[in-house]
Amino acid sequence: MAEFIPLTAFEAPVHTPTPTRPTPKRPEWLKARAPTGANYQDVRALMRDLDLHTVCEEARCPNIGDCWNHRTATFLLLGEVCTRGCRYCAIGKGKPEAIDEHEPERVARAVQHLKLRHAVLTSVNRDDQPDGGAQIFAQTITLIRDYVPECKVEVLIPDFDGNWDALQIVLETRPDVLNHNIETVPRLFRRFRPRAGFEQSLELLARARAFDSAMVTKSGIMVGAGETNAEVLEVMDALRRSDVNVMTIGQYLAPTDSHWPIDRYASPAEFAMFREEGLKRGFRHVESGPLVRSSYHAHEHVANL
Repeated sequence: MAEFIPLTAFEAPVHTPTPTRPTPKRPEWLKARAPTGANYQDVRALMRDLDLHTVCEEARCPNIGDCWNHRTATFLLLGEVCTRGCRYCAIGKGKPEAIDEHEPERVARAVQHLKLRHAVLTSVNRDDQPDGGAQIFAQTITLIRDYVPECKVEVLIPDFDGNWDALQIVLETRPDVLNHNIETVPRLFRRFRPRAGFEQSLELLARARAFDSAMVTKSGIMVGAGETNAEVLEVMDALRRSDVNVMTIGQYLAPTDSHWPIDRYASPAEFAMFREEGLKRGFRHVESGPLVRSSYHAHEHVANL
């Protein structure tokens, strides 16, 4: 266990960031492995050959070199264009193309090629679809289990705009891990994630727990967007009230200057404190660190649960 560090030692000032606020200098210890190597090139070629998208590329994840060199990737379903305008996200926004009904089979083939034992599926938001794309999630889960029966499947799902029938479609396939990221604190939520809702996300997670008391549920937050440490702990409490099992906490990194600005870089000691506080609150696993993302080393998050 990391040594507990008093919250007050790292309390960030309460304010709302603006695009004109100077960007803090990136610390020397916040570095990621460069995307190179034979495995990286193989995964990249596979995604091009099968015409698949990954959140690793579309969201400009800093861990892409590490993950792809370990032959893991997070599949991005339902295309590469999102119907929402979340201010922190690098994924393209606008009017998406028609749903690709053959995508689930290609994802299953990729999982088989990579010999994955833990596959992670996520998607853009598809508010243009009555079910938000839930059927594609369900079909992909089913086909992965057909192709690679021993592979566990984790889904990082959108909120389906509060369509609980769509959520039910995914839940009935019984994914091994149901993840839905809360992303930020209530004070910043509606500006950080337009069209989404903090309470709606909590309800989604609570409904997943009510559907199956044994299902692993998971959520994540990014810090450094203008929240305080006290607000992060309040989000932990809210997630625990929905009986979430696993939490991830990572540093927010603005994809471009036009995205929501970085307010500060949380220190390694703060991330250690978040992990300690999360475990004290009853999370069964807390992954907390500057480069942590919800699907980074995802199989390790649930290995012992």
